[in-house]
Amino acid sequence: MRGRFIVFEGPEGSGKSTQANRLAARLAASGVPVRLTREPGGTAIGERVRAILLSEQSAEMRPETEALLYAAARAQHVAEVLRPGVENGEIVICDRFADSSIAYQAGGRGLPAAEVVGIQRLATGGLTPDLRILLDLPAEAGLARRFSADEGVNRLDRAETAFHQRVRDCYLGLAAAAQDDWVVIDAGRSPEEVAGDVDQAVDRLLEGWSGRPATNAAETGSGDVE
Repeated sequence: MRGRFIVFEGPEGSGKSTQANRLAARLAASGVPVRLTREPGGTAIGERVRAILLSEQSAEMRPETEALLYAAARAQHVAEVLRPGVENGEIVICDRFADSSIAYQAGGRGLPAAEVVGIQRLATGGLTPDLRILLDLPAEAGLARRFSADEGVNRLDRAETAFHQRVRDCYLGLAAAAQDDWVVIDAGRSPEEVAGDVDQAVDRLLEGWSGRPATNAAETGSGDVE
C-alpha cells in the first residue's frame, strides 16, 4: 500500500512547522502511520548541511552554492527518509521540499529557473508531493513573526524584504500554474483557523485511501504541537 506525501511550503514566518507538527499529531492519534520530517535536514547528513546553510557565518555564500547544498541535502533525504516512507505506506509530512528551492533560489536569488528545476530533478529522483500546502502571508508580516520568535533568526531571515517578497511571489506563481497540485491557505489568521483549512485539504486527499482512519478531524480534535 503506497502512502501519501504531503509538503508544507511558504515564506518565512508562515507557520509551516507549527501546522506540520499539529497535522502529524492529529493523524497519529487516529492510528495513521505518520512520518514527520523537514528540509533542509531530515537525515544526519542533511542536518549538518542545514547548519551550514542557515548559519550567519555563511553570509558570503554564493546563490549557486546555496542551491547545490539544498539539493545535496534533499537527495540524501529522498533516499533515506521520504521515498522509503511513502513506499512503506506512511503519510509522510515534510516541512519544505523542492518547490522551496525554486521559490528561494530562482525567485528570491534570481538563478535561472530552468537550471534550478533541473537540479531538483536530480535530487528528487522523480519523487513529487501528493499535496502541496502553501501557507501564504505578506513578507513583512512573516518577517515580523520570525524576528519576534524565541528561537531567533538565521541567515535567510536577514535577507532584505525585497528578497522575501520575490520568494512569496514565486510561490504564488507556482500555485497558480498548477492549481490541482496546490492548496493556498491564508496564514495571516489564527493557528486554529489555518489548521481547519489544512485538515479539510488533507481529508480530501486521504478520502478513499485504504489507510484512511475512520474518525475525522472533528472527532480527533486539533491543537498546536510545538
